[in-house]
Amino acid sequence: MGGDGSGRLRVLHVSQPNAGGVAVYIGQVVRDQRRRGWDVAVACPVGGDLSRRCAAAGVPWFGWDARRAPGPATLLEVLRLRRLVRGFAPDVVHLHSSKAGLAGRLAPRVPTIFQPHGWSWLAATGRQASFSELWERRAAGRTGALVCVGEGELREGMRAGVRGPYRLVRNGVDRRRFRPADGAARLVARARLGLPASAPLVLCVGRLTRQKGQDVLVAAWPDVLARCPSARLVLVGDGEDRDRLRGSAPAGVLFVPAVADPRDWLRAASLVALPSRWEGLPLTALEAIAMGRCLVGTDIPGIREVVRPGCGALVPPEDPGALAAAIVPRLLCPGIAEEEGHAGAAASAAFDLTGTLSMLAAVTRDVAAGQPRAGSGPGAVGGGTVNGGVTAGFGALDGVAGFAGFGGLGEGTSAEGASADGAGEGAVVPPNSSR
Repeated sequence: MGGDGSGRLRVLHVSQPNAGGVAVYIGQVVRDQRRRGWDVAVACPVGGDLSRRCAAAGVPWFGWDARRAPGPATLLEVLRLRRLVRGFAPDVVHLHSSKAGLAGRLAPRVPTIFQPHGWSWLAATGRQASFSELWERRAAGRTGALVCVGEGELREGMRAGVRGPYRLVRNGVDRRRFRPADGAARLVARARLGLPASAPLVLCVGRLTRQKGQDVLVAAWPDVLARCPSARLVLVGDGEDRDRLRGSAPAGVLFVPAVADPRDWLRAASLVALPSRWEGLPLTALEAIAMGRCLVGTDIPGIREVVRPGCGALVPPEDPGALAAAIVPRLLCPGIAEEEGHAGAAASAAFDLTGTLSMLAAVTRDVAAGQPRAGSGPGAVGGGTVNGGVTAGFGALDGVAGFAGFGGLGEGTSAEGASADGAGEGAVVPPNSSR
């Protein structure tokens, strides 16, 4: 099945986001694929969490200098990726998030998986959003498999007219690592973190960006304090909104830099808040329910799939009053949150990481083997085959200029950890490769 005729696949993962949930996800996938005996490598900006995760796992990686939004540098990014793909010679290129999806599908003709991790037009408005939808509709026909992490993400793609070879592979959580934590574990975690033993504590984990909606949670916090003066709010994460959020946060809000392992913070929490404006299917939500934590989140696709009835509360996005109204009773009556947390832990069985990784491996094999293309409608979801023979690339780069000028094509993130110009340019073997 591999390029040498064996069953050993050669897969290159490409991502512009090098931190946050996408980095965690790719780290899980490449470790699994390496255990399967595949030759796996990652191309991403240097200096972020993703390259560190690869190095720690012994997975080859090399720097791909790419900025979040398209612009004058996009052509150079495409050319760099073209050289890297030709040098690594993968059986499959797996493109994560919109910038890699753009550059990778303008690169050499290699069977390709594209995984949006949240559609790019959701981070844009007006003409930028329209251009983004137009690009995805055009590029879908040049994609071997279009992997969606949740049903909401898939439906949003179809609503926008993206008629691709969809495969639904829900995000998963390692339930061996993220296990329910009782009251004793909460006390131990709080002691380790230097937190008050008995104060009601609301936790929000994620990049500090507009997408994640921490500004809405901060705006809701005075209403929470009015009813529950001893409550604490902890925001764990980095991002471009950090200084602005600090400036507007009332007393009782603690800012913590991003952590590689959030389990102690989840153990310490009374409940977890997810005030996002849009999502694919957030790993933070899955980790929270797996650890038996009640979720209060926005009623949007992705979060709605995780917060099932009895597992927490859903509120309208961008509504501080509704968010506070859902948080307060769960802090004043901890038994509510505890009961919902138990229900969430049971529900997390539907999102076990082992199944996620097995399904993704099957999709990757199908793409490499050039299986007949699945239909583009709902019947293709989670079943059928995908067309690895429908390969990436236009055969020429004349399409770049038309899409490089609009700034809305992005993941709603900052260019965290972007490397200096030229990092990894022309590389064939990653610098930490054992080959």
